[in-house]
Amino acid sequence: MAQQQRRDFEQRPSPEALLEAARRESSSAGRLKIFVGAAPGVGKTYEMLQSAHARRKAGVDVVVGMVETHGRAETDALLQGLEVIPRKRILYRDQMLEEMDLDALIARHPRLALVDELAHTNAPGGRHPKRYLDVEELLSRGIDVYTAVNIQHIESLNDVVAQITHVRVRETVPDSVFDRADAIELIDLTPDDLIQRLKEGKVYVPKQAERALEHYFSPGNLTALRELALRRTAERVDEQLLTHMQANAIAGPWAAGERILVCISEDPRAAGLVRYTKRLADRLHAPWTALSIETRRSLRLSDEETDRLVDTLRLAEALGGEALTIPAVGRRIADDIVGFAQANNVTQIIIGKSTRSFWFELTRGSVVHDLVRRAGNISVNVIAGEELAADPVPKKTVRTAERHEPFHPWPHLMALLIVAIGLGAAELIQPLFGIENVDLVFLTAVVAVAVRYGLWPSLLASVAASLSYNFFFLPPIYTFTITEPTNVAAFFFFMLIAVLVSNVAARVRAQADTAIGRVRTTELLYAFSRKLAGTATLDDVLWATAYQTALMLKVRVVLLLPEDGVLTVKAGYPPEDQLDKADLAAANWAWDNDRSAGRGSDTLPGAKRLFLPMRTGRGLIGVIGIDNDKTGPLLTPDQRRLLDALVDQGALAIERVLLVEDMDRVKRTIESDRLRSALLTSISHDLKTPLASVLGAASTMRDLSSGLSDTQKRDLLATVIDESERLNRFIANLLDMTRLESGAVMPKTAPHDVGEIIGSALHRASKILVHHKVSLELDADLPMLQLDAVLFEQALFNLLDNAAKYAPPDTMISIRGWQDKNFVTLQIVDEGEGIPRAELENVFDKFYRAQKGDHVRPGTGLGLAISRGFIEAMHGTISAGNRADRSGAALTIRLPIPAASNALDTAA
Repeated sequence: MAQQQRRDFEQRPSPEALLEAARRESSSAGRLKIFVGAAPGVGKTYEMLQSAHARRKAGVDVVVGMVETHGRAETDALLQGLEVIPRKRILYRDQMLEEMDLDALIARHPRLALVDELAHTNAPGGRHPKRYLDVEELLSRGIDVYTAVNIQHIESLNDVVAQITHVRVRETVPDSVFDRADAIELIDLTPDDLIQRLKEGKVYVPKQAERALEHYFSPGNLTALRELALRRTAERVDEQLLTHMQANAIAGPWAAGERILVCISEDPRAAGLVRYTKRLADRLHAPWTALSIETRRSLRLSDEETDRLVDTLRLAEALGGEALTIPAVGRRIADDIVGFAQANNVTQIIIGKSTRSFWFELTRGSVVHDLVRRAGNISVNVIAGEELAADPVPKKTVRTAERHEPFHPWPHLMALLIVAIGLGAAELIQPLFGIENVDLVFLTAVVAVAVRYGLWPSLLASVAASLSYNFFFLPPIYTFTITEPTNVAAFFFFMLIAVLVSNVAARVRAQADTAIGRVRTTELLYAFSRKLAGTATLDDVLWATAYQTALMLKVRVVLLLPEDGVLTVKAGYPPEDQLDKADLAAANWAWDNDRSAGRGSDTLPGAKRLFLPMRTGRGLIGVIGIDNDKTGPLLTPDQRRLLDALVDQGALAIERVLLVEDMDRVKRTIESDRLRSALLTSISHDLKTPLASVLGAASTMRDLSSGLSDTQKRDLLATVIDESERLNRFIANLLDMTRLESGAVMPKTAPHDVGEIIGSALHRASKILVHHKVSLELDADLPMLQLDAVLFEQALFNLLDNAAKYAPPDTMISIRGWQDKNFVTLQIVDEGEGIPRAELENVFDKFYRAQKGDHVRPGTGLGLAISRGFIEAMHGTISAGNRADRSGAALTIRLPIPAASNALDTAA
């Protein structure tokens, strides 16, 4: 009967799963379905529209909020018959952008809304910066949503995709959005079929398709992205399956995918068992968990055995598994293991072969045999001990302080006092209720002592209560002599029950104390992890690690990291900048040998501090040193295990910050190499052209001067002067960009009239603009601006030079200026072909040159980049766009009006 009751209890639904199911059912929020693809062009939008048509035929109110067809005819055809919400037009940087009209869609409130491109970034001015936030608002208002996303846009996979494709995707969707989806549909297409669609022009236009085939859409890239999409979708489906099983109390396994559970204990072979499971999980591509069952026996483990168990769990985490410790709730450990395995859909259990004797297993049972009998459909792999004996966890090389529990008489005196109070109560109730109830009073006193003061005072209370019961209540009273055989039995059983009850109560108290201590430690570690997660700089991480370690262990802490090949003190608590020679030698030995050194260790024990290596999966990160004013070993075994946890968290946080710094360094190196390459290109080509013209003209004048007319000589001299000025501009641009890159540009601002600076720039650019008409359209009352006249004139000159390059001869170049609230806006517009929409954000990049015909004279591609740098240095902005009234580019500068000018205008 007890076994049946336990089975019924284990088969109850998971409370967490039931709460999640209830939340979904009771919530008025809409349901989200995501169509996932490995790459653009696999047919996500097409499949989403087909599903929408099927829902519409079933009577569901379907509305298209935003669908991007990308000009694909078959996708356009599927929009026919569906209601489409008109898009909202937003003016941004002189160009009109179209976005989903969220307010109109909410007001329409359909049952199902189609919202394509989940990772899209909305134009400034919308309610939300990202489209997935629009989707979340639609869901919160009870509207179901169909949406589509490519796997490279999932936040957690961003780095993996960048490593595979060498393309960093800027628009990402948090994993939480993907995980909250009620349904995931994977749209799969083989790489060969997708490449064929690309060649047929069904994904991109021909020129884009050629570039995509050369870079992103290679067969290797597509295969890797396809595997990522399959795996990420499978993970989500597996989570949904597990939640369904837990919510409906379905006993596993449902072997839709492999899940491995390894059972570990304090046995020296447990580390080998973990490594075996890691190898098996890698072969099966399966998640795995290392599980330890905490029983009453766990509290009686020696420090060495506890250290071994904790280190084995840490090893499992280091190898990529999940490490868990759960309390025993059943009479048999096998029942707890099977219950956990069924609740988590485990398909294979790994356990080591027992080395216990036959007599031990006969009297106390065998976990292995019980597990095999109770596992049901779960496979149980029993691994022989010989296979694991060679893989133990290394022993600790640091001596820890022995546990000293000084004797305190107060608890024992209180135990005797409580028994005396119980004796008084027994004397009072004995005439009323008889001797049969007196023993209950003494048992109550024993339990109270055990709960409050622990085992030894409760045993003393048991003896005192038994003697008092004999002396005061068993005839002949006031003697320890017992004459009646029945009273002998009563006394014996009373003493036995008192000892057992005190033992059980004391054990419960010890478990409660252990649990409370563990909760406190866990809370502190959790707070420490949150603090580390919120730090972004190395100094903050080091300070937080040193402070938390000193606070929790009551020690002094120093942290050392390598710097230029030398181990250097980076942080300490209290702040400590100096180490003596012995400590420095111990720290360097710990770093070089990846082992502890210094006080209390086997190596250099004469040092003042104990130094421990800080390591992660990538290797050594640094060294931590601790000391205090006490003599002997620094830490108890529990403190040593806590230090290991603190060091692990700190090392991971330090590694995270160092990785970010490495990535920034790599980006800077790549940018530097790109600039160097572009600079060499400019020097070898763009600067060579004017030099060749100068040399040619000078050589002609030297060798043929006698045969040249005065007009020809003037033309050759003009060529020399023009090309020299052009060369001077190129060199000036290179120098200006060098100043911008080094941060040496410090504007010397003063109040200036914009019209005067524009006039100076036009005069300087007169030769460049000789073949163009120039129109100046400035408002008459433009206020004075805080400008660096030299920098602003150079910025205007570069913009005029750019307009003269790209605008055909005899066309108009206009300079317009007006006041817009607290800004003055200047705009330089031409009558050329304009800037392609895809290049609007790139024209200000260094060394970027737009596609142009042969009539356009070459340049370094630095002019607009320099203009942006100078304008932004004066707190302005510059943007590129196209004219709305005709073809042509429009470069717009916005400069803030000083507060003093605003005040004067207001007063006027």
